[in-house]
Amino acid sequence: MPHAPPISVLMPVYNGAAYVHAAVTSILAQTFGDFELIAVDDGSTDGSLDALRALERGDARVRVVSRPNTGIVGALNDALAQARGQYLARMDCDDIALPDRFARQLAYLTENPGCVCVGSAVVFTDPFGSPLETFRPPINHEAIDKQLIKGFGGAMIHPAVLMRADAVRQVGEYRKEFEFVEDVDLFLRLAEVGRVANLPDVLLHYRQHLGSTNRQKSDLQLLRMGKAVGAACKRRNVTPPPASEILMKPPLERHEQTRRWGWGALKCGYVAAARKHAWILVKAHPFSVDAWKLVLCTIRGH
Repeated sequence: MPHAPPISVLMPVYNGAAYVHAAVTSILAQTFGDFELIAVDDGSTDGSLDALRALERGDARVRVVSRPNTGIVGALNDALAQARGQYLARMDCDDIALPDRFARQLAYLTENPGCVCVGSAVVFTDPFGSPLETFRPPINHEAIDKQLIKGFGGAMIHPAVLMRADAVRQVGEYRKEFEFVEDVDLFLRLAEVGRVANLPDVLLHYRQHLGSTNRQKSDLQLLRMGKAVGAACKRRNVTPPPASEILMKPPLERHEQTRRWGWGALKCGYVAAARKHAWILVKAHPFSVDAWKLVLCTIRGH
């Protein structure tokens, strides 16, 4: 039998051609290199599969599965079915893992056998990869679970976690009925069979863009988040929180999100990226004073 590496990386890919090479390369550059990366092309139509096949040819640790589109839950469970590792690392095709991510998370799980899932702090970036803001979720089980039971997806950042494979299989893997909030549903179930944690270290650059699930499926997310929280409360025999306490915010309008990315990039010194956002804003809203103000500030450089 081929060597079974300790870590299996689960990466669903759907029309991620613009980012997938950088995402996979960041995994291949990990200081802990004994892993397999299972990339499931979920019926992409944009050249993602060609990019993945090239990466597969270049590194034996990459395995590509291609089949018609089923959605992220189907892609994740297909990857999980082929995973041989004791640990499962989640990774999205548009994010960047820092080189010591696996080493730090594996060390934590080894030292804390009661922990079934560990995440990390992340840096939010704009669509061009410009770092904008560091996000630090709670680090201990009680604080994380308190946020999860209120439907706060930021309690654990899905593409930044390392999980014990036996625990994920024990609780029933990912569930189709909670697609688009499948991460919170899984974390709630994992928190019922072991402890969860976040490292305070930044181990992932988490890319924000207008095609993200949080923007495209926000209404469905809110509905299913309420159901995931309700199901968890029923399992735990506790009173669910009022709907008003479900911690999900509607996404910003496209122009407002672009404006924030532009000013954020400029503030952090990424002038070229800020300029791109500014011109996108001007093209969409040519009579906007704020859009032209951003343009002028990017020309000035601050």
